[in-house]
Amino acid sequence: MPDAGTVLVLAGRFDPTVDLAIEELNRRAVPVFRADVSEFPVGLVLSADLTGDGWCGTLDNGRRTLRLESVRSVYCRRPTRPQPPENMPADARKVAEREARLGFGGLLAALPCRWLSPPGRAADAEYKPLQLRVAAESGLKVPRTLITNDPNTAKRFADDTGRVVYKPFHPVRGSVSGKPAVVYTSPVEPQDLPHSDIATTAHLFQEWVPKAHEIRLTVVGERFFAVEIHVSSERGHLDWRSDYGSHTYRKCDPPANVVDGVSQMLNRLGLPYGAFDFVVTPEGEWIFLEVNPSGQYGFIEVATGVPITAAIADYLEGRA
Repeated sequence: MPDAGTVLVLAGRFDPTVDLAIEELNRRAVPVFRADVSEFPVGLVLSADLTGDGWCGTLDNGRRTLRLESVRSVYCRRPTRPQPPENMPADARKVAEREARLGFGGLLAALPCRWLSPPGRAADAEYKPLQLRVAAESGLKVPRTLITNDPNTAKRFADDTGRVVYKPFHPVRGSVSGKPAVVYTSPVEPQDLPHSDIATTAHLFQEWVPKAHEIRLTVVGERFFAVEIHVSSERGHLDWRSDYGSHTYRKCDPPANVVDGVSQMLNRLGLPYGAFDFVVTPEGEWIFLEVNPSGQYGFIEVATGVPITAAIADYLEGRA
């Protein structure tokens, strides 16, 4: 049987993905304490003493009080940052933010419990260059990739590779002429290179992989949930995130070599959770694109019924 105790949830105030897990834990009568880290120190009060048994104390949000020694697991999904009082001078605010991160965050990291996912490990896994190297070393197939700020190198890569796409290292959202804009995977023609803008920062270029369809493979502990994503639009074919309305989904079973490679990759990254994206070529080969250590899964679960929320609750409850 799982250990008794409270699941501490570290997430922003509005996160529908986290809400799914909390609803499932509530249904199981598992105690949950949700904390928005941006409320520290104004709305969250922390008190902890180091004893022979570890850190003991409380976290109080003005509505409820959590005993730190009662925490059995932590669900950490895209936590917010501590926000010192707004009226602090800028220099003092920087110091307060750093002290909050090292003190408040460091104390939580010292709790002897399981995490989904450890914030330091998840932050490291956000680096796409690290992902791609670890994926290749774990036996997964990866596309030919170039990272550069040299326009001439980019031109040579495109000339040698043929069809090339550009991908941002992190989701880019903003506005153009007052309208919301998002940068998705974008095709790059060799004749458009070299371009002087490439010299302004690091750019990731990758060979285009022919697609039969794509896969979202969500892994929780040792449980694998693979779903095919089929799209019916040209922009969705380039990047399925650009056109959710064109999707149809179908559950599938990942090949044994992919299961083995993904398991090795998560083990090396120190993660119990990952939302993996693969391309399946017309010949049926699975090609790794990326892993999101805090990826959303609700749209997959709603469309197919795969029990990802239950698997997360099992892990947090100590059943996995």
